[in-house]
Amino acid sequence: MFDTVLVANRGEIAVRVIRTLRALGIRSVAVYSDADADAPHVLAADEAVRIGPAAAAESYLSIENVIAAARATGAEAIHPGYGFLSENTAFAAACEQAGIAFVGPPSSAIDAMGDKIRAKQTVSKAGVPVVPGSDGAGLSDDDLADAVAEIGYPVLLKPSAGGGGKGMREVYAESELPDAIAGARREARGSFGDDTLLVERLVTTPRHIEIQVMADGHGTVVHLGERECSLQRRHQKIVEEAPSALLTASQRSAMGESACEAARSVGYTGAGTVEFIVSSDRPDEFFFMEMNTRLQVEHPVTEMVTGLDLVELQLRVAAGERLPITQDDVELRGHAVEARVYAETVSDGMFLPSGGRVLALHEPVGPGVRVDSGLADGTLVGSDYDPMLSKVIAWGADRDEALRRLDTALGATTVLGLDTNVGFLRGLLADADVRAGNLDTGLVGRRLADLATTELPPDVLTAVVGQALLRLEPDSAVVDPFDVPGGWRVGEAAWTTRRLVVAGHEPVEVRARGRARDAEIVVGDADPVRTSTSAVAGGLAHVRDGRSRRYAVATGADGVVWIARDGSAWGVREQEPLEAARTATDGGGGPVVSPMPGTVTVVEVAEGDQVTAGTTLVVVEAMKMEHVLTAPVDGTVRELRARTGGTVARGDVLVVVEPATESSERGTSTSSAEGSS
Repeated sequence: MFDTVLVANRGEIAVRVIRTLRALGIRSVAVYSDADADAPHVLAADEAVRIGPAAAAESYLSIENVIAAARATGAEAIHPGYGFLSENTAFAAACEQAGIAFVGPPSSAIDAMGDKIRAKQTVSKAGVPVVPGSDGAGLSDDDLADAVAEIGYPVLLKPSAGGGGKGMREVYAESELPDAIAGARREARGSFGDDTLLVERLVTTPRHIEIQVMADGHGTVVHLGERECSLQRRHQKIVEEAPSALLTASQRSAMGESACEAARSVGYTGAGTVEFIVSSDRPDEFFFMEMNTRLQVEHPVTEMVTGLDLVELQLRVAAGERLPITQDDVELRGHAVEARVYAETVSDGMFLPSGGRVLALHEPVGPGVRVDSGLADGTLVGSDYDPMLSKVIAWGADRDEALRRLDTALGATTVLGLDTNVGFLRGLLADADVRAGNLDTGLVGRRLADLATTELPPDVLTAVVGQALLRLEPDSAVVDPFDVPGGWRVGEAAWTTRRLVVAGHEPVEVRARGRARDAEIVVGDADPVRTSTSAVAGGLAHVRDGRSRRYAVATGADGVVWIARDGSAWGVREQEPLEAARTATDGGGGPVVSPMPGTVTVVEVAEGDQVTAGTTLVVVEAMKMEHVLTAPVDGTVRELRARTGGTVARGDVLVVVEPATESSERGTSTSSAEGSS
């Protein structure tokens, strides 16, 4: 076994690999960019080496820098985690040339499976069923259109390189194809540096089921059962479980054997995942989609039902050992479900990357609960990397128990300082079809309007007001959390008023009078409610309508008050008078602002251009996700502040569109109304 292993990754997966290294008594080396100098994975390792600036291309994706770090620290092996260089053929080859063990398959296997077109051809020859589609490389736009005409709609466009759902587009009609091809190529080029596309028949009501395989260098290949990964958004998995509620033992065996054959066909060693697409109503029919030649994000659910440590098995195989198990030794016990926690603002059917500094953090513990996390108090979540923050996993004796435990664990999760998708995940787990196991990859999309459109709970605002009143009490050493002149007045009979704003919601006028322990508060047009607020460990207790709840609370340096309960968190700020005036006179035009921190990748307009409502103005990318900003009204582009390649913060004005009516009435004057796409 190795003495020293370098982990060429960051975040929760780096922390997770280091945990196994420590358990095995192996010295761990972390690498970090300037953005991650104080990150949890750096602190967890025995040694850490800086490998470059924040940009991934100059740090975590730099083969030269990672190899140099391994040599400098005497690392005998490199574990790549997932993402970054984990499926990079050149990196695996560079490790081999440097005499450093790559904890993964040989570069030849990565190369064979990394190109989806070649992978389908290879496994098809081994007898593994594949989805009908194009089988040529380097297809032009016209070639793709011809292939689609032969396959018939609907189809799925996929980048030949990469994975994780990036660049995939579903196409249902000929009119959609040109834009879909252009968008898929652009995203594939940005994510993988390769815009080669393939096209496949789109299987309707599909389930995404994958088989975990392990192979050693001595000819042993075993599968460790399946994972159900059908709960996806934009082809990105968000909830995974093992085993699948769909498969029988015989179906599991058939898929497992096909997965093993796919691995054998390329001389595979180490951990790998063979992904299949299965029709919900015909589970005996399954088709190979691709093979991920690395450890998967969702590997913990397999670990929890098999009792195996997949990272340990990876290390043993990379060290030349035989697998300590055979197929007969693999037994699935109970059920496990994993939910991915992302830095996202979820509102009105949209998911936008968020960011900020973690002001307070509580991650759940309990029977059958596991958390793989890259967070700590004070962690700064920026826009340079993937938005996944952690994974919450729960095991139960059966599926119902696992789901209940997971929901409870998510309810006990608190992240203050940035928006997350935890509330959305709890809503998804409560869905009747999810509870019943009636899953398919389109389920989340069909439920999105309900799941991602949530009303702002009134108690959140009254609790924030209670917090403000509490901090103004004579014995409090803390000033008003909003720190705005003319704020709440404590103990007076007169009402004081503020306009409060929560991201994704309209501003709300809130009035209050009284003291924290006995106040009257009015939210919007609602009737006054009597509340009582008191400090408790880690936050506050707030009584409203005779119902007492506990909240975690923290205030950021920007004055935003973050408050959380039951897994959901809200950032509440005071709306400034000028901003309120603009909102009140909003004519639909005005500034189009960035809804998230990121990088401008496309600018489609110039100053003076006439645009119609819905016209694409700018494309912003953050955390490997694109967001298209469009014109809110018909009008004229009066200001263009965005430039391709420029970085922007959430709320930055990128374009100012003057509505057509204002343009005709006022000539060249610019609207002061505020709006955004």
